[in-house]
Amino acid sequence: MWQPTSTRSTLADALSGWPPPVLDPAGPHGSLVAVLTWVLLAMATVVLLVVFAALLLALFGPQRWRARLAQERAIWIGGLAFPVVVLTGLLIFGLASTQTLTKDPQPGEMRVRVTGEMWWWRVAYLDAAGQEVSHDANEVHIPVGQPVTFELEAADVIHSFWVPRLGGKLDMIPGRRNILRLQADQAGVFAGQCAEYCGGPHALMGFVVVAHEPTAFQQWRASRLAPARPMPTGLAQQGEQVFAAAGCGACHRIAGTAANGLAGPDLTFVGARRSIGAGILANNQGTLAGWIAGNQDIKPGNRMPPYKMLSGAELRALAAYLESRR
Repeated sequence: MWQPTSTRSTLADALSGWPPPVLDPAGPHGSLVAVLTWVLLAMATVVLLVVFAALLLALFGPQRWRARLAQERAIWIGGLAFPVVVLTGLLIFGLASTQTLTKDPQPGEMRVRVTGEMWWWRVAYLDAAGQEVSHDANEVHIPVGQPVTFELEAADVIHSFWVPRLGGKLDMIPGRRNILRLQADQAGVFAGQCAEYCGGPHALMGFVVVAHEPTAFQQWRASRLAPARPMPTGLAQQGEQVFAAAGCGACHRIAGTAANGLAGPDLTFVGARRSIGAGILANNQGTLAGWIAGNQDIKPGNRMPPYKMLSGAELRALAAYLESRR
């Protein structure tokens, strides 16, 4: 069975501080955004210098130059023509530079559908026909060196999908499907974040994009499409019984079991994720138990109720069961 090749980490580990590394791109689309950022900063600096120069001339320059600045012609040129030329040039450059980011999916291109929900991310991997073949949450896996088309949707309010090192952000609007193309040119874990305020714990709505070398990605994908997992044993088997008795399957889905809820994240491979709670905690049995019992203390306002009625033994068993789902 495939296992992550690196130590599982939290979103904070992947993000490596704030502000996000927008100017440290790890793919061609991120590089386009970085170049556009530098061009905008350069032009803003030029405009600022021109304005300051005009201000200094108007205040302290020779009378002849001050008179010229006061003429109607100078006002038309500096106040209208100059801004129009600069802004039009930047608009054309920006549209030409970023037009490839939102093209429709190309034949054979990998497609992932990500749906923003309060306050987590639903992830579905699509086949060539656009059918969902595998599900996950708060974590996306892609191959290195290949463009990936993201189909972005929102289930409730406006969210925004943003992976700073791989590309720009794009809003996710209810009732609309937006297209964003990303590519990673190096293996690694790239942090993402909702970049549009969506209420409640918006700031705690993170995710990661995990880029694998092609061979490792094929192994990962094969593991997700493999037949049903072996039956749990020992403590994990007890946890499966707790899972059913507590009614967890009403909100969560686990492929190959009777749990088919759609309100919450898919838990089929929850044990393999790097974090839980949309990037809040590193994923292990202890944090799983803590999240189940006290998630409202960890991420106030999220839509999962705390299960404080479960005993310590039940929590340990349930966490062991979820941790075994890989």
